[in-house]
Amino acid sequence: MGKLYFRYGAMGSSKTANALMVQYNYIEKGQKCILLKPKTDDRDGEKIVKSRMGLSAEATFVEEFIDEVKNEWFTGKAEGWKELDCVIVDEAQFLTEEQVDILAEVVDRYDLPVICYGLRTDFTSHLFPGSKRLMEIANYIEEVPTVCWCGRRAHFNARVSDGKIVRTGEQVMVGGNESYVSLCRRHFLSGEVYGKRERELSDGTKMN
Repeated sequence: MGKLYFRYGAMGSSKTANALMVQYNYIEKGQKCILLKPKTDDRDGEKIVKSRMGLSAEATFVEEFIDEVKNEWFTGKAEGWKELDCVIVDEAQFLTEEQVDILAEVVDRYDLPVICYGLRTDFTSHLFPGSKRLMEIANYIEEVPTVCWCGRRAHFNARVSDGKIVRTGEQVMVGGNESYVSLCRRHFLSGEVYGKRERELSDGTKMN
């Protein structure tokens, strides 16, 4: 049966790699699976989803998919997307609340699983609008875990500049390891971005 899934995790938790592997598993079994991403995510190119470990695949914009869905609801004309077995959405935190609601309706109307991957909170520790709506209405909410430099579970996405946490600015700023660090609550609040090991690696010095 179709369900709406929200699989969230901090930066570096392999969310995108997980999404790509799930897509591959569907395709390997002869099923049709579409990979979506919001237009806001332009880090790896317009219609490419790429993980930090090098996995990548072509994607379709969420906006284009939703336009097709709404057109079918309005005109009654079936589109090829209805032959799908699964929908996967990367960077789901950038979805609007309306987009999340439409994806949920796709699940319910067509018994089609929709699996969304994304961040839960922004660099100020507040929920993204898309993530908030997913937390409210998803059938299943699952954490994709990763760890802080101290070894504790990391839940926070710290925006960094010159080795220091940035506390103010626009909510959306697309970036990778150079701009964000995953931290536990203790070190997010204290502003300790790196431990001894990370500082030594950054400085190029030899660790004992």
